[in-house]
Amino acid sequence: MKLRRLLPAAALFAVLLPAQGLDPAALTLFHQPPNVWPTYNGDYSGRRYSSLDQITQSNIGSLKIDWMYRITSVGPQRGVGGPTIKSTPLMVDGILYFTIPDHIFALSARTGQELWHYGFEDKGGHLTGQRGVGMYRDWLYFETPDGWFISLDAKTGKERWRKKIADEKLQYFTTMAPLIVKNHVLVGVGGDAMDVKGYLESRDPETGDLQWRWYTTPVKMGDPGSETWPNQDAMDHGGGMTWMPGTYDPELNLIYWGTGNANPVFAGQARKGANLWTASIVALNPDTGKLVWYFQASPHDTHDWDNVETPVLFDAVIDGRPRKLLAQGSRAGWFFVLDRTNGHNLVSKPFAGTGNWAKGVDSRGQPIPDPAKEPQTNGSLIDMPALGATNWPPPSYDPKTGLFYLNATLGFGLSYLYDTSPHPQGYGGGGGGNFDTHSALLAMDVRTGVIRWRHEHGQDGSTGMSGGILTTAGDLLFTGDSGELVAFDPANGKPLWRQRLPLPVSNGPATWMLDGRQYLIAGAGDTLYALTLAR
Repeated sequence: MKLRRLLPAAALFAVLLPAQGLDPAALTLFHQPPNVWPTYNGDYSGRRYSSLDQITQSNIGSLKIDWMYRITSVGPQRGVGGPTIKSTPLMVDGILYFTIPDHIFALSARTGQELWHYGFEDKGGHLTGQRGVGMYRDWLYFETPDGWFISLDAKTGKERWRKKIADEKLQYFTTMAPLIVKNHVLVGVGGDAMDVKGYLESRDPETGDLQWRWYTTPVKMGDPGSETWPNQDAMDHGGGMTWMPGTYDPELNLIYWGTGNANPVFAGQARKGANLWTASIVALNPDTGKLVWYFQASPHDTHDWDNVETPVLFDAVIDGRPRKLLAQGSRAGWFFVLDRTNGHNLVSKPFAGTGNWAKGVDSRGQPIPDPAKEPQTNGSLIDMPALGATNWPPPSYDPKTGLFYLNATLGFGLSYLYDTSPHPQGYGGGGGGNFDTHSALLAMDVRTGVIRWRHEHGQDGSTGMSGGILTTAGDLLFTGDSGELVAFDPANGKPLWRQRLPLPVSNGPATWMLDGRQYLIAGAGDTLYALTLAR
């Protein structure tokens, strides 16, 4: 462990002394305090909607960069090049905490001055990304690429303890921002190179000790869900990773999590069946880890369509009565709305193409895969990108418009199968390629799944929509757009303001109040930008 302080110790102490840490009361479903961004998504709902309205459509022209912080102390990272900020910073007591793989930074939210920097030397993990930290009182929680779960003192950056949660020798890797629910720190895993099974863990915030572990495939034949697998071996190597943070409803006491694709990824002939609970949304009791309900977005997935996209929670009146709902824009190109109390389906509608990889939906609203659209030795054509219609960058839901927003990739895909053996092993067994693709910002009606408006781009896959989405009570939607940070009107998609950046937006933007000023924070490559209204 390496800890680097930019400020002298005495000055650092003076800066941090007033901090009281994160009050657990700030972790709520919908009511986020204005002067804090306490979780990866801002609150438990995953809506990424802020009630702040100091920055509005009428004054957005005065929004300017107030400060920027560029990572200069970390060189190119193994296998991924220069540092890229994919995390959403937490902001507590005037301090920002954000990450890249193997590193945590604490900055003054007022000036962008570095307060401390924690560095970790991993032993072979995949440095594909890092989504951020979790926080409980004065403690931070962080996952390293090679499977360590680490707690730091938020005031000093000093390591408190570390626990091993995944074996990098089995090609597990860990990238998610931990989610704190009551006295549970929820941590997930990634990795499908060696056909391992996924799991979600709850850890004690005081000690890091394991409280429970839930596997994303059944433990043994005869258990519920095992009927969707042909045998024990297929289940034991079945995948279903949990590499993005979920959401939580305190009233129902349920956590909602997305699970990854089944393994082997493209060659599914040795795992006939739906392969529960891969490529699904699951609702678990956070105190026990017991499964309460599930909904499978891509049964028997053979396209690498991780279903880890945020399960967004919101309340709305449907058919004249208030409903507790969950919406997800899935990587499989379908938009779903569920009753989050029981998983009952209200909407299943493709947003990319016609959803022609499926024959339709079953009685639960789950797509029914068409075997003819699975990877084939001579290629199989689908009318959405073969590698997915969206990915991990977070969506948003605006309760004022009743619309769900996500950045999508549209076009066509070809999927190939090259391992036709009865029992394929290893990561792939096939592959896919996209063509005629373009990106688009989509706004979907949560009651029908109809796309109310879209902002589209051209054919160059290196440009277009980027990063996640934030909506605010100032009637603004922020996201990345062809190397710019852009504000749209969330009601109709009209661009209202744009800020050119050297690199595309690479994280989910966030907002908070500090000293009476509303700030917007966004990462683009190796630099964090803080914007506020010009004085």
